[in-house]
Amino acid sequence: MKPVSSSSALHPRNLHREGYDFALLVQAHPALAPYVRPNAYGDDSIDFAHPQAVKTLNQALLKQYYGVAVWDIPKHYLCPPIPGRADYVHYLADLLIGQGIDQAVRLLDIGTGANLVYPLIAAQSYGWQCLGVDIDAKALRNAQQLIEANGLQPKISVRQQPNVAAIFKGVILPGEQWTLTMCNPPFHASAAEAQAGTQRKWRGLGKRPPQALNFGGQANELVYEGGEAAFLTTMIHESRYFAQQCVWFTTLVSKASNLPLVMRELKKARALTVKTVEMAQGQKQSRFVAWTFQTITTQKSPSSVA
Repeated sequence: MKPVSSSSALHPRNLHREGYDFALLVQAHPALAPYVRPNAYGDDSIDFAHPQAVKTLNQALLKQYYGVAVWDIPKHYLCPPIPGRADYVHYLADLLIGQGIDQAVRLLDIGTGANLVYPLIAAQSYGWQCLGVDIDAKALRNAQQLIEANGLQPKISVRQQPNVAAIFKGVILPGEQWTLTMCNPPFHASAAEAQAGTQRKWRGLGKRPPQALNFGGQANELVYEGGEAAFLTTMIHESRYFAQQCVWFTTLVSKASNLPLVMRELKKARALTVKTVEMAQGQKQSRFVAWTFQTITTQKSPSSVA
């Protein structure tokens, strides 16, 4: 089996920079073998429009590279791409390296979902203490099962957000201290908009769009009233109330057109330091914004951080 082409745009520490070594992955997780076929270029690949194939690839990646022996998600829940999720974690580590922070890191993942992927990667790659938060009880039950099945109780825990309208309120408890928060916000304003986005993905894969959201994702994972802009505005507003309980607040910003709004809101919130970190995964460009209300002493500035 030949691996797919490399993804050199990924973070230098990303274990997936050289593409997928399908021979290695099949050896780690034999259930992947039936889905591996040569693509149009003669490289081994899978059908990325096949939900079970994508989920099985994730199982193999998590087992081979992160020591996660057991991983599964309920039907129709979000099945995230592992390389891109890992990139966010590695760039967060750069943010801390710039301050000389490498121990006792506590990470809060807002909207961890049933997949729990960010805490799994962060805990296994860097030994961070992670808390995954979600409003979905079913998602959290699955996440808890993953924690227990992999013996990760010392590193990862989950907590339910009791207020669907809140982000940090109700989950950052009095007296708690966090090094980082991270979030992949819902970026559609309605179910119809989410459906249209899914259909574009199918067309990009050269497939006829089905009626269902076959790329996975519950409504709360994909949709927020007002879309990404409204979610980010609420997040920034709430972060002010926990300014002394968290060093860095961070969030992905899917739509570059929302960056000016984010910067205006952070200025109004009086964040002391704001950083925009650009990431690239193949043809896709993404970024996250990080802000803090605390005085930051920088030891060295990683070249990846703008």
